[in-house]
Amino acid sequence: MSNFADLPTILRFHVCHVSFKQLQQLERHFGSFDSVFSATESDLQNSEILNDFQCSSLPSDNTSKLVEQALDWGEQTSQTWLKLGDQNFPKQLAEITDPPIVLGVRGNTELLHDPQVAIVGSRHASKQGISTAKDFAQHLSQQGLGVTSGLALGIDTAAHQGGLLGMGKTVAVVATGLDRIYPASNQRLGHQIVEEGVMVSEFPLGTKPLNYNFPKRNRIISGLSVGTLVVEAALKSGSLITARTALEQGREVFAVPGSIHNPQAKGCHQLIKQGAKLVESGQDILEELAANLQYSLQLEQNDSAEQNGVNTTQKSSEHFLFEWIDYEPIGLDELVVLSKMPVSSLQGELMMLELSGEIEAMSAARWRRIQ
Repeated sequence: MSNFADLPTILRFHVCHVSFKQLQQLERHFGSFDSVFSATESDLQNSEILNDFQCSSLPSDNTSKLVEQALDWGEQTSQTWLKLGDQNFPKQLAEITDPPIVLGVRGNTELLHDPQVAIVGSRHASKQGISTAKDFAQHLSQQGLGVTSGLALGIDTAAHQGGLLGMGKTVAVVATGLDRIYPASNQRLGHQIVEEGVMVSEFPLGTKPLNYNFPKRNRIISGLSVGTLVVEAALKSGSLITARTALEQGREVFAVPGSIHNPQAKGCHQLIKQGAKLVESGQDILEELAANLQYSLQLEQNDSAEQNGVNTTQKSSEHFLFEWIDYEPIGLDELVVLSKMPVSSLQGELMMLELSGEIEAMSAARWRRIQ
């Protein structure tokens, strides 16, 4: 896809539900996006790329109005559109074979660039399952990882709640337009995520919670994440779709075992039989993902340094942090004041030091040196 298409152009395709694959085919068939827009409905139908709805909608005046509404929405505080091909589009998500052509965002966009772990599972989870998901999410978030899920009831809700308790916060990927929060019972949680975390959607404004959109959004949950954890899932659970897309995207899959008598654990047991990693704690996930997390963090830091004109070959800031991180625990707030580093950059450095075994995380967002 051309990197030079402007946002209004991409939004015109977006509101007509044109996929990345279709966009590539249209550009090849017509030669340019301008030629696509000047094509008649008959020309579009003859290309055999779009469905009937898309062929009639793309040239429509109503589509132009929807684009204007989307642009106005993106000008509001804490709301924006991230276009595929732009520098600020999440790199993890851009790497999948069928990325969204544009991503609507409400909340802190910067969180999308931090390493994330998806936590998904049953909407009809047990009390134990909900407790487990929240504990995993809180632990991972306290280490600076974002916790990504789908804002559904049950495990998703617990994952978001746990993620909000840590530094990494949480990412909600929804299957509706971002002008609504679904389900209605998660309205309060949704607003909290927008305030403290981030909510994203590939669907146009006004999109209702249609059943076939939920499996589609699952590839974004796994696509944003370096790994996916499944906590309680039946054999026909949508969470298994997320696990499958994670595997297809080359990402790690983890599963929490449960009782053989619990039907909501059978999906997890099937994943484990198929090669998913059995985990009993958040630390198990951190150890499995150590190399991937270090690589992801290093890429992000290099990109950030290049954008700010910093020489990435200069002396590492690890020694800089060790001026204050000693064998007695020190808290994040104190490190922010002493180092004068942005919180997101500091969290990335701390995670790299922890993964390399040079420091360890303590309770209450504190660290101490162990080497």
